[in-house]
Amino acid sequence: MAEPTGRRRVRSAADEGAAGGALAVGLVAAQVAFAATFRGPRERFWQRMTLTGLGLGSLALATSRAARRVHIGPTEVGLGLASAAALYGTFKVGDAFARRFVPGGAAQIQDIYTLRTIRSRPEIAARLATIIGPAEELFWRGLVQEALMRKFGRWRGAALAATAYGGVHVVTGNFTLFGAAGIAGAHWCALYAAGVPLGALVVSHVTWDVWIFLVQPTGEITGRPEDAAA
Repeated sequence: MAEPTGRRRVRSAADEGAAGGALAVGLVAAQVAFAATFRGPRERFWQRMTLTGLGLGSLALATSRAARRVHIGPTEVGLGLASAAALYGTFKVGDAFARRFVPGGAAQIQDIYTLRTIRSRPEIAARLATIIGPAEELFWRGLVQEALMRKFGRWRGAALAATAYGGVHVVTGNFTLFGAAGIAGAHWCALYAAGVPLGALVVSHVTWDVWIFLVQPTGEITGRPEDAAA
């Protein structure tokens, strides 16, 4: 038996209200968590970043149907790898631009990459691949962008989600990192709005994180990242 129209409308309104509440709570939590992560003692950055991922990812799984329905198969893997490759190419260009034209750009890029010397590279890779990368996609696309697209429409919602993702990085005080986050966020938000599956974006985010941060940085950096003691 088909559900009465009135009941469907009530349920839809309730779902929209719950999504709006989760969005508001999530954005406030993200701002606080990112401030604590980037402003706290540097030697424990990766522990704090992992906790941020666990918290925001868990909120997404608890409140977003899209986050709970993530599927990763051969198609998602292929799309994700292609997306990560395209984003890496964009960042190669951006790295050269920042080093040449952004005041203090080279120093800011170096400051970002010093984070990979705090813990061992295998540990950082594991954190990025199993918690941080997936959690960011579940939260920023699966919860935040889904709610914003439902409320404001597909492309306007995507633009707002990209702005929110870049905005939480303002607390870092690193203009280059803020710009990089804005570009990456716009890339993944646009793909999600265009219909690329969330699972593919999880693959993209994880691959890009590990590749650009640990395997092949976009430009020359001083010092060799040694495996730090755990």
